[in-house]
Amino acid sequence: MGQIIPLAQVPPGRTVRVVQITGGSTLISRLYQMGILPGTMIHVIMNSGGPVIISVKNSSVALGRGMAHKILVELL
Repeated sequence: MGQIIPLAQVPPGRTVRVVQITGGSTLISRLYQMGILPGTMIHVIMNSGGPVIISVKNSSVALGRGMAHKILVELL
């Protein structure tokens, strides 16, 4: 099993797997609507201090840093 870290700490170019979402039900519902749920593969496009830009299920999504800190992922 790979290292588990918040999505906000993943360097650009890495692919990760969502392990857990630590936010409340509103955040979890919002992320599920975007296709981000445990088991989902995410590719980090940009992560340079502003929003975290990811690719998930052939769509690019910008996540705020607070939201990205609540998504725990496994480095692959």
